[in-house]
Amino acid sequence: MSRLLPSDLLRSGSVGLRSRRTRALLSALGIAIGIAAMVGVLGLSSSSKADLIAELDALGTNLLTVSAGQTLRGETAILPDAAPAMIERIGPIESVSAIGGVSATVRRTDRIDEAETGGIAVVAAELDTATTLGGSLASGRFLDDASDGLPVVVLGSVSAERLGIARASDVRVLIGDRWFTVIGILASMPLAPEMDRAALIGWDAAERYLDFDGSPSAMYVRTAPDAVDAVRSVLAATANPKAPEEISVSRPSDALAARAATDSAFTALLLGLGSVALLVGGVGIANVMVIAVLERRSEIGLRRALGATRRHIALQFLTEALLLSALGGGAGVLLGALATAGYSFSRSWSVVVPLTGVLGGFAAAVITGVVAGSYPAVRAARLAPTEALRAV
Repeated sequence: MSRLLPSDLLRSGSVGLRSRRTRALLSALGIAIGIAAMVGVLGLSSSSKADLIAELDALGTNLLTVSAGQTLRGETAILPDAAPAMIERIGPIESVSAIGGVSATVRRTDRIDEAETGGIAVVAAELDTATTLGGSLASGRFLDDASDGLPVVVLGSVSAERLGIARASDVRVLIGDRWFTVIGILASMPLAPEMDRAALIGWDAAERYLDFDGSPSAMYVRTAPDAVDAVRSVLAATANPKAPEEISVSRPSDALAARAATDSAFTALLLGLGSVALLVGGVGIANVMVIAVLERRSEIGLRRALGATRRHIALQFLTEALLLSALGGGAGVLLGALATAGYSFSRSWSVVVPLTGVLGGFAAAVITGVVAGSYPAVRAARLAPTEALRAV
């Protein structure tokens, strides 16, 4: 009984690829596109999540926001003036900073209509607001004891951009009917995006120049990391013991975590599209192998006449399909990794290409080759030697 060694199997299986290189390359390209899409999607998703986790670690997940909700009548509730002081008495609390909404507009010049606010909110802020939020300054300085009662303002990143102010250098803006000097510009605050579109002034200055009533509209609470849930459960009752149902308590980091969940859902969709591309590539391989069987009938008949068994013929064509899909799988993994690295570098992310994606992508390509090559291999093995040799 004749034997077919692994080396002989690889050599015979690669004959079709070497003799029809253009066709093999185009067929492998279909597999490569599908695998590249899948590896790229997994890599970008992992890189994005790694960046998000690093961002959360830097910002902290122990920040809570306390704000006024609604009354039973559907009206906007009011935070008690004593709420910040009462919250500070909670043991695990590390810091509390209140802000208050001020009814005023912000303009670069008095030649602009007062109704054109540019979506910038005027906010009275306590001096430790930036510290509690974990924020930093892109330019200038934040409010302090010396400037709390003066007509000075710190702009959020978006507010400064809309006003056309790049640096805090004795630039003035008109808030209400009073000129305020810009002393600082905040960097973007992921945990408090409302600060990006705000103009922050001192609490005393808001009362002195803009008729601010001194009532807080929201509070930022930084607590011990291991006591977040416990503090969150008592914040509403502490802020307003008479009507805790009118207090809203949120955790800003939950929004970032929700973004990760959304990214996961989007990743699943893109993986589905990559699977479709892989399926198309598998159909292409099956088509090429069927054509190869028809074109190489004389070769099959000659090999059968020289002693090759049906098993040998089937293994030869199945190996050819596997080599074709493995070639496409390897190229696809490389392309997917390069695409992940390129896009991650452009977004300043950490480059993460999960090993499961690499191994899974290559395995998917091999499985596709097995499935796509099975029918052509069986068809080639079933050819009778006499029938196949008629083409000679």
